[in-house]
Amino acid sequence: MQIQENFSLRQYNSFGINAGARFFASFKTLEELEELVDHARHHKKLVLGGGTNILLTGDFDGWVLKNDLTGIEEAGETGEEIFVKAGAGENWNSFVQYAISRDWAGLENLSLIPGNVGAAPMQNIGAYGVELESVFNGLEAYHLKDKAVHSFTVGDCQLGYRDSIFKNKLKDQYVILNVSFRLRKQPVFHTEYGAIRQELERMQVQELSIGAIARAVINIRSSKLPDPAKIGNAGSFFKNPSVPADRFRQLEKEHKGIVGYKNPDGSVKLAAGWLIEQCGWKGFRRGDAGVHAHQALVLVNYGAATGKEIYRLSEEIQQSVRDRFAVTLEREVNII
Repeated sequence: MQIQENFSLRQYNSFGINAGARFFASFKTLEELEELVDHARHHKKLVLGGGTNILLTGDFDGWVLKNDLTGIEEAGETGEEIFVKAGAGENWNSFVQYAISRDWAGLENLSLIPGNVGAAPMQNIGAYGVELESVFNGLEAYHLKDKAVHSFTVGDCQLGYRDSIFKNKLKDQYVILNVSFRLRKQPVFHTEYGAIRQELERMQVQELSIGAIARAVINIRSSKLPDPAKIGNAGSFFKNPSVPADRFRQLEKEHKGIVGYKNPDGSVKLAAGWLIEQCGWKGFRRGDAGVHAHQALVLVNYGAATGKEIYRLSEEIQQSVRDRFAVTLEREVNII
């Protein structure tokens, strides 16, 4: 275990922001984490996973602890399901492909989501008609103050739309160690959302499988979203906002072509990307901070943008959407 001072975090955040950490160290075991927490007891702490859902707006005057806990293991089964536990530091897409290679179904629609396993329940990730909650079984997390490992059930985590108890009530109190999943032995295919069916047809898939769905999702995501290795970004920067059904009907009258999807509670989820595009932001660039040319929901760093520049751009986008649609966009990305 190596502790480094005045360490650049540029390679550890997908925006590629050149912010620094006063101290930096990674941990691969619980014992190493405990040792680092003891070292950092009088300082601020930031636990870093894949760095794919954060925007660093300046240097971090404290300890950045990189979660490199890995390992995948089977943890039991029933007639229909298999329980799988994965270390929080495992790359998410690699874990998904590992499951697919063993015919464990349920994760295929979540292929190519950037980040690590530990962020999955924290963000309650979802894509193409599948939410993490449908496969999530529980997790173990280390409390930074009482220095004990606690178990969390699905209910304990209070999962919501791109939200969990770890993003609000318990924010910065726990380090997620591992996550367990309930995967199916026999797949239930989800192809009704987005362009999956069209992509499967384009691929000339004759027999549907979880592998085929995963390849279709990867193709779609690759065509729509920029590769962080080439253009710094954190994927979708804003959440899709929801409005009451009567408000949506009024918006439909005022704004031809507005995109919305009905929620189970009767409200309507608006497409944030469409709202942003209608305000003229798609393809916008100021210096090296901008909005992606093909997906207005993605803010990008073309090279040397600062976190503050990207943050200010996000504020301008929020204000313009409020002015035109009277709708408030909430950031999905965590601001540090």
